[in-house]
Amino acid sequence: MNLALVGFMGVGKTEVGRILAERLGLAFLDIDSEVEKRAGKPIPSIFEEDGEQAFRLLERSVTREASTLDGLVISCGGGTILNPENLRDLRRNSIIILLRADPEIIIERLRGKEGSRPLLRGGDAADRIRRLYMQRLDSYLESADVEVDTSRYTPEEAADEIIRLLGEIPYEGHHR
Repeated sequence: MNLALVGFMGVGKTEVGRILAERLGLAFLDIDSEVEKRAGKPIPSIFEEDGEQAFRLLERSVTREASTLDGLVISCGGGTILNPENLRDLRRNSIIILLRADPEIIIERLRGKEGSRPLLRGGDAADRIRRLYMQRLDSYLESADVEVDTSRYTPEEAADEIIRLLGEIPYEGHHR
């Protein structure tokens, strides 16, 4: 069984995921980092040089492979579960944990990081965050077995809350 952290950029998936993996004695896999490793370049360069479709194909490959493994905390990219195949694969062997945050908190957390976030480039980043967040919210909510709002939590507190919530759900047959 794996734990897959999903949600919008800036909600803490990577940081909370690392802490969670350490506390639970599980391996940690960051899908975006694995995509960068396989491409041999950072995600903004993949988007610029090869396009979003090339990124999504690499993301699909990494997600498919990760979903066949066991004992992982998987930090998914913000768009990973928007692909129904990725969601299906993750659901087979993962409890899906949605990390959420208020869009205004996300805007503050991502301020000055637009260059490393290809989907925020060009135009008003705050407006793009609000629009993308609302476009994706239903998909995030529908995918989740467990939900934690990280708006007012430190990453450590969010990991503690996830561990507490995991104790309340059965590991078998957890998907709706």
